[in-house]
Amino acid sequence: MKFKIALFLIAVLLLFTNAAKYDKNAFVVYTVNPKKQDLKMYWKNEKGKNFASIQNLKVWLESKNLTLDFAMNAGMYNKKSAPQGLYIEKRKTLTSLDTSSAAGNFYLKPNGVFYLTTSNVPKICKTEDFANDGKVEYATQSGPMLVIDGKIHPEFKEGSSNVNIRNGVGILPDGKVVFVLSKKEINFYDFASYFKELGCKNALYLDGFVSRAYVPSQNWEETDGNFGVLFAVTRKR
Repeated sequence: MKFKIALFLIAVLLLFTNAAKYDKNAFVVYTVNPKKQDLKMYWKNEKGKNFASIQNLKVWLESKNLTLDFAMNAGMYNKKSAPQGLYIEKRKTLTSLDTSSAAGNFYLKPNGVFYLTTSNVPKICKTEDFANDGKVEYATQSGPMLVIDGKIHPEFKEGSSNVNIRNGVGILPDGKVVFVLSKKEINFYDFASYFKELGCKNALYLDGFVSRAYVPSQNWEETDGNFGVLFAVTRKR
């Protein structure tokens, strides 16, 4: 009897430990239904100048009579503030898919691509599986993948001391897109585990300590930064 009670107490302790580990208050989480909300990616304005910061994008959108409901940096960028790897905007390929190997998070294979079809269907796939059939409205390449077909990236180590602020994107079981920013430093394994706990079969890492999110509905309004591409959800004012 005492043995059964001990096992029960251990199970309860593990349950509470896991719940604390993935406390939703440790993350900024924003879910988008692309069928009902206007999710797009932005890099440059009509004059060819990078938006760079969320604030610059917000002001520009307001000039177009649009309200910004959400924004987040949408993947890594190079020294020229251009997207690192593939970037597609309004069905136009502005930067090419990068299948090379090198050092850094972007090249921790498998890396991957988040894309939105012309039918507003969101998808995430490994870089080697991406194929543009002409029906890709927006796409951004980044890396590494966090969750691949329901499994955590094989290179991630549980208990790793490699911690940082991180943001990423996943596809939920109902087909919605979930964006996540960690409020505190976290390792890759735990960050990927959070997406898996949400039910994401596939999730993609976007960036690290530079990451920002603008979610006024949650009183989280970071508008600075100097990015390449930005995700944004808007509505008419």
